[in-house]
Amino acid sequence: MPIHYINFNGQIVPEDSKLFSVDSRALRYGDGLFETMLYQGGEIRFLHLHVDRLQRGMQKLQLEQSSMFDAYFIKKITDDLIRKNNMLGQRVRVRLIVFREGGGIYTPVTNKSAFILQVHKLETEVRDKKVGLIVDLFTEVKKPYSDLSALKTNNALVYVLAGNFKRKFEYDDVFILNQEGFLCEALTSNIFVYFDKVLYTPALNQGCVEGIMRKVVMDMAADEGIPVVEAQINPEIMKKADELFCTNAVQGIQWVMGYKQKRYFNKISRLMQEKLLNWSYNKGE
Repeated sequence: MPIHYINFNGQIVPEDSKLFSVDSRALRYGDGLFETMLYQGGEIRFLHLHVDRLQRGMQKLQLEQSSMFDAYFIKKITDDLIRKNNMLGQRVRVRLIVFREGGGIYTPVTNKSAFILQVHKLETEVRDKKVGLIVDLFTEVKKPYSDLSALKTNNALVYVLAGNFKRKFEYDDVFILNQEGFLCEALTSNIFVYFDKVLYTPALNQGCVEGIMRKVVMDMAADEGIPVVEAQINPEIMKKADELFCTNAVQGIQWVMGYKQKRYFNKISRLMQEKLLNWSYNKGE
């Protein structure tokens, strides 16, 4: 079996290399954040949006060297790692983890940042686009919201428990609620609800991650003249909605077919899927 490589803070090493000491802040505290990106056709889709979110997140977490992680740097280290893993010409999932170096208990010794870059080939999607997701609500643990909620941090216990629930009951995805019981997001995606000719999505102050594809879909909907409202959304709307769909940077737009006995249309999600094929911000795309 061929060796798979990662980039650990500037050095390309085998994925099974021993990288961390027990004092690593990434291990002990989840002290960092990450970006998950789609690489296809030799480019990272919407790279400038990922760079903007990553740099703002690093600044929020008081991680130094945020300006180092610009579009040129991320593209170069990704290209190098994809070549090393013989993945040129393929669709690749790229995961960039940035974390705080050094030791210390809760108080860091340093705010200098380090990174890990991983690439994994995306298998051809088996699911027929004509068949949507079957979802349910995960209600056992709710996601608290704060000034850090919108960041993709390395702290993910709510998602781990939601993932166990999804696997146990064999759902395609599950929707997570915020601390007040309103819709927050899906397991790895943002949520959109189409109801009475308006497209709704949980507002950032409801605890959801500030998703890249969330922004893209909002912009595409505006371009189509579809009203978009960021809101506090009661999960009861799922019983009345015309459509539900999930969005993330790698999978794009996935429509929801069913929730309990409710079945949904996919007119708007299909429109967004088709529009996404040619959507560009003309900023390094």
